[in-house]
Amino acid sequence: MKAIVLAAGYGTRLYPITKDNPKPLIKIAGKPIIEHILERIVEIPAVNEVVIVTNNKFFPKFGEWLGSYRSGLKIRLLNDLTNSNDDRLGAIGDIDFAVKAEGIDDDILVIAGDNLFEFSLLSMYRFFMQKKSSVVALYDLGDRSLLAGKLGVAQVDDEFRVVDFEEKPAIPKTSLASTACYFFTKGHLEELEGCIRQNHKPDNLGDFIKWLSSRSHVYGFVFSEKWFDIGSHDQLRDADIHWRAGK
Repeated sequence: MKAIVLAAGYGTRLYPITKDNPKPLIKIAGKPIIEHILERIVEIPAVNEVVIVTNNKFFPKFGEWLGSYRSGLKIRLLNDLTNSNDDRLGAIGDIDFAVKAEGIDDDILVIAGDNLFEFSLLSMYRFFMQKKSSVVALYDLGDRSLLAGKLGVAQVDDEFRVVDFEEKPAIPKTSLASTACYFFTKGHLEELEGCIRQNHKPDNLGDFIKWLSSRSHVYGFVFSEKWFDIGSHDQLRDADIHWRAGK
């Protein structure tokens, strides 16, 4: 199994912090966000390589970081050759780019490079193996009003199959927020191009989940442990406070 970390965004909402530094290399509790993610990935023995997809602007920064980072993982950097927010490939586009560039013909784990979470990826992997189909991590906020207009919202049945998915609905049907953490089967990767053709701008991974769940079985791994999507200065501060308190 391969793991793909999506780190090709430009972090414009976090300017000026991210003007010259990629968001995944911002430190939380003294450690870059991407290192927190990699420490979770290493839990899964089946992962034999991690591909970090970045852009032309930040590729040198990631190269500097990787030169001094030590772990038990085989890590490759991949430059998607974009230079700004205007020509970015988007999340789905970067997965498609990585799969083709690396000739990936396997199941994959995909995580956004600005995701911080406390649940066990090994538990999610076991759920994926049990279901034998693609899985999205769903964070249960407990209060559906907290998701209104902000996050992708999933509805699952008694077997945790995703039966409905909406992107940032005004009136959420559940309190299950879609997070940027997924296991995709080799077969489902073949659906990427169809999703890209339909959505034109292949940016939001929620579009791919909606596409897949309407055509095949996609399951939700529901967790309640802490999760942060680092998209604002407030979220960055709150994540740093939380992780420092847990040290």
